[in-house]
Amino acid sequence: MRETGALLCKVSNLMRETAESTSRPTVIGSFLVGLGSDSSALSCLRLPLMLNQEPAPDPTWLEETVQMPVPPSRPLFSCLNLPAGPIQIIPTIPTLPQGLCQISGAGAGVSSILIYHGELPQASQAPPSSNPAVHSLPKSPDRPGSTSPFAPSAADLPGMPEPALTSRTNRTEDKLFPTQCPADLEVSGKIPKRSEAVERFCHLLRDRYLSEPAGLDGILVEVELVRARLERSSNKGQERELATQDWSERQRAREGLAEVLLAAGDHRRRRETQVIAVLGKAGQGKSCWARAVSRAWARGQLPQYDFVFYLPCPCLDHPGDTYRLQDLLFSLGPQPSPTDEEVFRHILRWPDRVLLILDAFEELEAQDSFLHSACGPPPTEPRSLRGLLAGLFQRKLLRGCTLLLTARPRGRLAQSLAKADSLFEMAGFSAEQAEAYVMGYFERSAEHQERALKLIRGQSFLFSHSHSPTLCQAVCRLCEALVGLDERAQLPSTLTEVFVSLLSPAARDGPPGALMKLAKLAWELGRGHRSTLEEAQLPSAEVKAWAMVKGLVQACPGAPGAELAFSSFLLQCFLGAVWLALSSEIKDKELPQYLALTPRKKRPYDNWLEGVPCFLAGLIFQPYSHCLGALAGPAAATQVDRKQKVLMRYLKRLQPGTLPAGRLLELLHCVHEARDAGLWQHVVCGLPAHLSFLGTRLTPSDTHMLGRALEAAGHDFSLDLRSTGIDPPGLQSLVGLSCVSRFRAGLSDTVGLWESLQQRGEAKLLQAAEEKFTIEPFKAMSLKDVEDLGNLVRIQRTRSPTEDAAGELPAVRDLKKLEFALGPVSGPQAFPKLVMILTAFSSLQHLDLDSLSENKIGDKGVAQLSTTFPQLKALETLNLSQNNITDVGACKLAEALPSLAASLLRLSLYNNCICDVGAKSLAHVLPDMVSLRVLDVQYNKFTAAGAQQLTASLKKCPHVETLAMWTPTIPFGVQEHLQQLDSRISLR
Repeated sequence: MRETGALLCKVSNLMRETAESTSRPTVIGSFLVGLGSDSSALSCLRLPLMLNQEPAPDPTWLEETVQMPVPPSRPLFSCLNLPAGPIQIIPTIPTLPQGLCQISGAGAGVSSILIYHGELPQASQAPPSSNPAVHSLPKSPDRPGSTSPFAPSAADLPGMPEPALTSRTNRTEDKLFPTQCPADLEVSGKIPKRSEAVERFCHLLRDRYLSEPAGLDGILVEVELVRARLERSSNKGQERELATQDWSERQRAREGLAEVLLAAGDHRRRRETQVIAVLGKAGQGKSCWARAVSRAWARGQLPQYDFVFYLPCPCLDHPGDTYRLQDLLFSLGPQPSPTDEEVFRHILRWPDRVLLILDAFEELEAQDSFLHSACGPPPTEPRSLRGLLAGLFQRKLLRGCTLLLTARPRGRLAQSLAKADSLFEMAGFSAEQAEAYVMGYFERSAEHQERALKLIRGQSFLFSHSHSPTLCQAVCRLCEALVGLDERAQLPSTLTEVFVSLLSPAARDGPPGALMKLAKLAWELGRGHRSTLEEAQLPSAEVKAWAMVKGLVQACPGAPGAELAFSSFLLQCFLGAVWLALSSEIKDKELPQYLALTPRKKRPYDNWLEGVPCFLAGLIFQPYSHCLGALAGPAAATQVDRKQKVLMRYLKRLQPGTLPAGRLLELLHCVHEARDAGLWQHVVCGLPAHLSFLGTRLTPSDTHMLGRALEAAGHDFSLDLRSTGIDPPGLQSLVGLSCVSRFRAGLSDTVGLWESLQQRGEAKLLQAAEEKFTIEPFKAMSLKDVEDLGNLVRIQRTRSPTEDAAGELPAVRDLKKLEFALGPVSGPQAFPKLVMILTAFSSLQHLDLDSLSENKIGDKGVAQLSTTFPQLKALETLNLSQNNITDVGACKLAEALPSLAASLLRLSLYNNCICDVGAKSLAHVLPDMVSLRVLDVQYNKFTAAGAQQLTASLKKCPHVETLAMWTPTIPFGVQEHLQQLDSRISLR
């Protein structure tokens, strides 16, 4: 304390001496004294001890003295400016940040004094004056850009765009992932020095990642990432599921990996674990993308991380195994020397510089319990994998690291992701990206490129399935065998035939019974929710060699050599279906459950191998000689015939109209794979006239199959396509069908379709799309819904400025019921926008402004609404319940109600704040409402006087059938007396 006091005195004296002569920063020992008259001198200096400190809870004490421009996503001090001006003394500070000392009693001419205790930053530590521009990815055709308010600025991005278009692996990947020097990045904290042992381990880890293949057959094609969110499932439980958004609502991660890793940075605290999940269906390229992240780090493109550990979950989950944290991190990569404990100590000391990638997370058992399981002993003690991951997810182990998960969104996985900081979804290929992949696959021959594209475009069913990168690869491999053949050669029309064509040559060349043994193994692993196998699980070394040579199994990427995996998840599904079709161990009567169309209540089949139902239907129903016979020979033909009869009886008993939307789509796919004309006709003829897919994901292949079924049915349909994620080409194809008489879709999606058709000059299709579109009934539940409805009205007014009925949009003209349920926060903000467009709905009959959460439009909203009554000539029902309406609003309403005298049948003012004055106004206007049948004024605040006025007025209104008037402010005896006077008064 004495030393500090003496030093403060010296500093104070020095400040008085130098205030008149100089205003530049002065260095005294390890203290930095800044004089505010020349703040630019300090603008480029870093304060190392403060870089990793969060701001004080109340920063107002410094706002006039110290200006610290900091990016909003990083609560860190990186720059200090002291303004010029009169003397500014820092007052008493309740909690002075570490490293700062205040000085009082400064001399004249000193505007600001700040003492910083620490080493003076070197010139090399000064931040660059500006960061290089980060170029975004090339936009995919027909894919809207991100409108996310959380998209990071260019200065915050690590400059790591995703691979664009196509390239072979023998090209330099740095062209696809341009490297950025770490010195050019704005680093959020002091970069730790790495010892020789740490550097050696990092070098080995980089070499391992760079030695792995880049993608499917070495071809890199950009796969889009879209921001995702969870929502409550349709049942009454607390479970959550992945929300299905309309196409226009999707927010693309325009900066690819950079945006993914920075997605939760805006709200992240220091030493707080960040959990990011990338979800997608099987075959969408999640694992390829995850390995691309590790390669990007190996090339120096993620300098914010010292270590990136890629951990394939299927290779970790072995029952009975125990792990320490270092065992988990080092088990699948290079092993540091036993004496190099420095590597693990570095990881524990700097966890915020560690990225853990958990690939195929859905294959871990009991993922939904990781948030609640006990995390067990300290990180140096062994524990089960479940306990170790529970510690990571609960932010008790390696706190501050980044967890990046990839998984299929199925089962109870969503429960583990409920507290994830960011969710993304892998969108798969667009049509243009699929064609780009084909061009890259056949890049060595322009002739083969054209021939392959012609083959794929000629088979629209397979082309619709090419949104899956795995299926696109399989189709390309089949095209290899056809491009050199006669021009009349065509691709098959089902996925079953594609895989039979690919596997039948391998089956002929294999050891006897090898395919059936591999199929049984695929099925058994699938029932256990696994896709990897040990070498010892294969029946013999001969079978292993055959399976690896033919590409049926391969070494599991990122795993030790003894771990194998099927070359794709869909191949495992196909082999599982082969086992079900040919095995005598599967009883015939059990076979229908594996189609997963009508699950049993007790012990249902969980359909983890989700591709099995379609493949099973194709293998059973397609001609034996060209299908199963090509794989297993003629021996099992009789057995397959029996199974075919069982499945035929089951499918003929199904009623398509009773199936949920998702299972109806699965049924259509199964029947298409069967290629049985009678079965197909039975299913499509049973489709109901109104088909709702609300909240059900529609992929391009689903859209194609649905369109074929509707055309074959022979009658008209009404479709609800809201919240399906249907893409613009799919929406156009369904809307253009002559059998579709009405459709509903997201307003933004529909308007986008109209604009696209107008730009292309397709007037006939545009007219059909406008006439078929309906929004009846419409329920506004968000501000965006009101804005979209406003856009629709503006389109009509733009086309028909004179309000000529011939130019009205049918969707606007025919709307009869409109509900407004935005709640007390958004309701008052959005209601004026709704009022501005209400008069456009000339056929509106039911206006419901009631909401369980109460819209609270208030007296102001009622006054605005009243101005529209003269134009709402068809209005029959007006519900103003629970809107915080007082006497002022009731009087305004009573003045305007005569405009609705000829049409209004029901008026509800339930649960408002109307007192006697308001009740008197309503009583006065009641005789003029000649069409009114029901008036509900229950749960208001008027007294017996107001009730008596309403009762007296009711005698003059023989047309009124019910007056609901019970309210707690009136004695029950008075209410009973009034009811005796007029039986139309209801007290319920």
